[in-house]
Amino acid sequence: MPNLSERRRVITAVVGSTIGTTIEWYDFFLYGTAAALVFPQTFFPEQSPFMGQIYSFGTFSVGFLSRPLGGVIFGRMGDRQGRKTALVATLLLMGVSTLLIGFLPSYQQIGVAAPLALVGLRVLQGVGVGGEWGGAVLLALESGHQGRRGLLASWPQVGVPIGLLLSTGAMALCESSLSTADFHAWGWRLPFFASALLIVVGFLIRSLVTESPLFAEIKARQQTATAPLREVLQNHWKEILLGAGSRLSENSVFYLFATHILAYGEGVLNVPRATTLASVNTAAAVACFTIPLCGRLSDVWSRKTLYLGGNLLLILLAVPYYATLATRQPLGIMLATIVMLGVVHAILYGVQAALIAELFSTRLRYTGASLAYQLAGPFAGGLAPIVATSLAYYFPDNYWPLAAYIALLAIVSSVCVHFLAETAHKDIRG
Repeated sequence: MPNLSERRRVITAVVGSTIGTTIEWYDFFLYGTAAALVFPQTFFPEQSPFMGQIYSFGTFSVGFLSRPLGGVIFGRMGDRQGRKTALVATLLLMGVSTLLIGFLPSYQQIGVAAPLALVGLRVLQGVGVGGEWGGAVLLALESGHQGRRGLLASWPQVGVPIGLLLSTGAMALCESSLSTADFHAWGWRLPFFASALLIVVGFLIRSLVTESPLFAEIKARQQTATAPLREVLQNHWKEILLGAGSRLSENSVFYLFATHILAYGEGVLNVPRATTLASVNTAAAVACFTIPLCGRLSDVWSRKTLYLGGNLLLILLAVPYYATLATRQPLGIMLATIVMLGVVHAILYGVQAALIAELFSTRLRYTGASLAYQLAGPFAGGLAPIVATSLAYYFPDNYWPLAAYIALLAIVSSVCVHFLAETAHKDIRG
């Protein structure tokens, strides 16, 4: 049994990782919400509604392209200098980038320079969040004992639905409190300005967190990697590719259920925006409980079995999900969103942190896990809103292509997971 000081260290690591992750993902998702609701009119007003949405989600996807770069930069920092150092740096980078987006002039004010500046800041957001995930998960994972690693690693994942809840809630509050003209003119900027306060809070909390004991041990023995990127690519390229492939379904469907639904509900289903926002917020609240539950179940059962079960549910429920949305009934939309985002996605996301991070040794874990996690982003979450918007545009009266897209992703991910090693009872101290 861990003593009192060890318990305190574990709790501090988990709380610090989760709160910091919440702030980072608030910033990242805030952009996604604005991309669905505001950016087409603000930064691409000369385009048709369809192309404006495509361009807007295109800038959203840029953040995914830069996430592997963030994984490399901060993975090297985390494997050489420490998890805590990298996490403080990612928090500052993400917060400042988000704050600056709130100050950006519109297309009508400075022309094409506005969307170009938006893309540049989105790239920095991607770099920041690309380095965040690995450090937050490892700080929690490496602070606990073997029988609860899945649970501990899942807590930073809870920062994702909390960040989503805060970002969509902040945007919904501004939209409901202001006239449509004021919201599109300046009201959407207020949640971005709030990032300044969150930076201060997150920095103070993370400054209290101690370094991961596993990393501190190899650093004391002077066994840290001198070139972690080169070493992990030489020795663990299979784990990186399979880990990235396992994420294709989870990462894609999250942005379909949490971001694209905002545009789909308004543009295709003609459902009031408040209905889809309320559904996403409720599902995100449910996920705050289901994610750690699934993380704990992966400790008791099998990480691979649980993950494969989540993909199977995606395949079975994809058509019923879109069929329920097509009824346009607020209660049905909310229930469908809760099931898919709050439960099915949570199964995948609750298991995923430990499943990927445990594939690598301590001296290469930050770089290896970050690469495996972030390489999927451009092909999954980055493309998903664009693919879904295009399918909804060309097949406005048929949701089967959208359901088939989800099923295909789940099948590919399942194949990749099948070839991964089971790590639930692995000794990760090496």
